[in-house]
Amino acid sequence: MEAKMGRFFESVGSFFTGGDNIPWCDRDIIAGCERELADAATEEQRNDSLMRLSWALVHSRQMDDVNRGISMLEASLDNSGSPLETREKLYLLAVGHYRNGDYSKSRQLAERCLQIQPDWRQAISLKKAIEDKIAKDGLIGIGIATTAVGLLVGGIAAAVARKK
Repeated sequence: MEAKMGRFFESVGSFFTGGDNIPWCDRDIIAGCERELADAATEEQRNDSLMRLSWALVHSRQMDDVNRGISMLEASLDNSGSPLETREKLYLLAVGHYRNGDYSKSRQLAERCLQIQPDWRQAISLKKAIEDKIAKDGLIGIGIATTAVGLLVGGIAAAVARKK
């Protein structure tokens, strides 16, 4: 019984916190990636370091970092050397926009990833997280609207009852 209750509260908590499986990144990792980029000796090392830094930034809990990662990726998207690199950048952009709450842009980018590689599990998982978040936000919005209407109707009924 206790285990069932624990799972119930975990699922409720995950509903309200947006329990996705997308990892987070902390400032220490970002700082390490920035040092690695500064120390890059060749163009190939620089490109690899930029991708790692972009990954770390869009997975950050700080919106300034996420926005910086999005800007870096958008600036480098046209310079992608292969479809695989383009796919990776599109995916990271989708993660960044997901973190920012721009779910429609995130879904569009995840779909572009899936056009390049239809069976890519990460993009499929991200697209599902986006759709779940959109559905959840819609349910919460409906709940808020219903509550507001209920309060309004209750207030009107109370006012009418007082006048009689």
